[in-house]
Amino acid sequence: MWNPPIWGPNHVSGTVRLPCRAAWHLLREDVFAVTSVLPTIRPQQTPAWTPDRASSIRQIGLLVLDNFSMVALSCAIEVLRTANRHSETADYAWSVLALRRGAVRSVDGTAEIAAIGYDEAAPLDLVLVCGGTEIEAPVDDALIGLLHRIAGDGAALGGVCNGAYALAKAGLLDGYRCALQRPDLPRLRREHPDVVFLERLAVIDRDRMTCGGGIATVDMMLSLVARRLGRELANTVSKHVGLPHRADGEHACVEVEHQTLATIIALMQTNLEEPLSAQELASHAGISLRHVQRMFQLTYGTTLSHYYLSLRLRRAREMVTNSSLSLTEIAVACGFASPAHFSRTYKAQYGKAPSAERPPK
Repeated sequence: MWNPPIWGPNHVSGTVRLPCRAAWHLLREDVFAVTSVLPTIRPQQTPAWTPDRASSIRQIGLLVLDNFSMVALSCAIEVLRTANRHSETADYAWSVLALRRGAVRSVDGTAEIAAIGYDEAAPLDLVLVCGGTEIEAPVDDALIGLLHRIAGDGAALGGVCNGAYALAKAGLLDGYRCALQRPDLPRLRREHPDVVFLERLAVIDRDRMTCGGGIATVDMMLSLVARRLGRELANTVSKHVGLPHRADGEHACVEVEHQTLATIIALMQTNLEEPLSAQELASHAGISLRHVQRMFQLTYGTTLSHYYLSLRLRRAREMVTNSSLSLTEIAVACGFASPAHFSRTYKAQYGKAPSAERPPK
């Protein structure tokens, strides 16, 4: 059974039936999102993105880059195909796109897929950029120009399997939260300070939808199905594509349209050095402390204070492993009263002292 997303904050190139069950092993434990600086979330540009518009997504373009992930592409298509089969009408149509018409080779080199150009597709409601393991090489001026054109045409944009990088490079994720899990994430945060990179499997933020590969792609697509066709049909699709039930009851895809939670988490992320009290967070959000505590327990299965501490520790670990700052400086930057308190708390969370995780000089 698929667990629906938690409210925290036509030219058809042909039906492509590809196995997506091989991707289930990619399921990883979800982690808390950590950012060093949270940019101001900018007002939505016209046309305004509303839940009604989100539920009207029907025509979807899958823009494959050179050396794209066949697993991610096939998972996205499998969800759409299965939704069509189990709904009363064929609700979804999709096109596989590329910069130019022709065959595009997958990252493992074992498969090619026929793609059409953007001009050949019907007007699209959503375009998902399908990337692969190499994130920078496929993103050139031609691709950036095409992405801006698609955005100008009013389509929602998304990325699967590192496709978010192309959107960030094009400046089309500025002021948005997105999902990206990479070892060079600190560098990407420095290069794109207006993007909130979250270490989550999938994130939907207004008209931007991003996720990793494999099962994260399935989760995000199921969110779209639930929005258009309802939770019951999304659960049916989930069972038919073989999505395992998450024992913790938490859905991997976080939709950040619930502005109360989004506001509180943003406040946490921008106040790591001098943490706010739970009461201060609740007051800034305009709701009672009891309500805030209940929201965190229901949404994340933990208390507000533990979530906040986890954010600070995740940030601290990033600094321990990727900076030359002293442990005292890191302790201060992450809101700990003393280096000793920091070290004890860090070891309790990660099983080893921060000094043991420092890279060799």
